[in-house]
Amino acid sequence: MKKIVIILIASLALLVGLWTQQNLKVDFTSLDGQEHRWSDSQGKWTVVNYFAEWCAPCLREIPELNHFFQQYNNDINMFAISFDPLNKSQLLALQQKYNIQFPIIDKLNLMPWNRPPNTLPTTYILDADGKVQKQLKGEQSAEKLIHTINVLKGL
Repeated sequence: MKKIVIILIASLALLVGLWTQQNLKVDFTSLDGQEHRWSDSQGKWTVVNYFAEWCAPCLREIPELNHFFQQYNNDINMFAISFDPLNKSQLLALQQKYNIQFPIIDKLNLMPWNRPPNTLPTTYILDADGKVQKQLKGEQSAEKLIHTINVLKGL
């Protein structure tokens, strides 16, 4: 009887541990230290933009992305990811130098696409469940982004 109780307690502890690990998993952390999961978008669509400092089109589109973020940040999540592996202080310097007004991902543990893009800039649009609905290559404008999202939503 004692062995059965010990086995039951150990099994329960294992199940609780697995549940906790799965439900508290962090997919990425933004520069401000906030932890995020792609599936926790709170019903919002998400725009993720890959950029690099050496990429002229990436830098040219930043004002448009800032405009999009300012206009739609209450309804649509937006994040940037540096294509180059940069540390936190380098990312903060880039953010300041180019006036990037939307959150930059500092630590990426899990991404909802297979691999980093092979061209820059590349922008991913994720639905409210965190699933990739569209990959856009090249410079984007605020107008094109909202149009694409509305088409994907069926509006």
